[in-house]
Amino acid sequence: MKNDRRRCLKALAALPLCLALPAVADALETIRQRGRLRIAVYNDFPPYSLAGGKGIDADLGRAIAARLGVAAEIVGFNADEDMSDDLRNMVWKGHYLGTQPADLMLHVPVDEGLARANDKVRIFGTYHRESLAVARNPQRVPALAGSAAVALEVFTREKIGVETATLADAFLLSVLNGRLRENVVHFTSVAEASRALAGGQIAAVLAPRAELEAALSGSQQVVLESANFAELKIDGWPLGMAVKAEEAALAEAVGAAVADLRRDGSIAAIFRQHGITYQNN
Repeated sequence: MKNDRRRCLKALAALPLCLALPAVADALETIRQRGRLRIAVYNDFPPYSLAGGKGIDADLGRAIAARLGVAAEIVGFNADEDMSDDLRNMVWKGHYLGTQPADLMLHVPVDEGLARANDKVRIFGTYHRESLAVARNPQRVPALAGSAAVALEVFTREKIGVETATLADAFLLSVLNGRLRENVVHFTSVAEASRALAGGQIAAVLAPRAELEAALSGSQQVVLESANFAELKIDGWPLGMAVKAEEAALAEAVGAAVADLRRDGSIAAIFRQHGITYQNN
């Protein structure tokens, strides 16, 4: 009788501690129970994401959700100051204005430095390799061959457009010891720069290939070619996705879905549907 009473008291003493420890919910199981995968994509970022849940990333998100046996909830968000801010707002913490984190964020560079700087997220699932390209008016700008010193010399006379505060912007402002600065024209988007190219205000645009292909779709007067300059240290980068650092099961399931979608050609088909060159290496 005394032993039973002692065991009972021990159990009661432990009860508050048990109640104080929150249960760690498995995100994958929670997603399956509610039947919906919440996927974050950038707002107004053609061809990857557009209004109304359209675009490459939105379509890929739906394909991933289907492989997991759930519906996709596409959540558009505006880019913050940098990628680390976006990961905080949409993956592990949420935005101070009240936006709740998503289960999965797409269009995250698969980069070791970015991963080290953001230990609260898990970055994985490469699905495409983006790279810089040059769209040029062939009547004003010849084929860009050789080193940057040779190929880009034309832009000491002709104007070239870039989206402000991008890799392309930083490269053109610094290359050739800054000799191109006066002819680098800044725009708020690749689409705006491409319209200026089509209208003759500038002779070329340097930007990510997929964005140029989307902006210049159907144009017959423009040549698009890879930006193969030795001075360009980062000529391409893999795009992947992110979940909270502790969500290993979710990352494994999504990673397996992406691998299947790559293997059976589904991802390549999504890019083709949007008229974009799929780069898988």
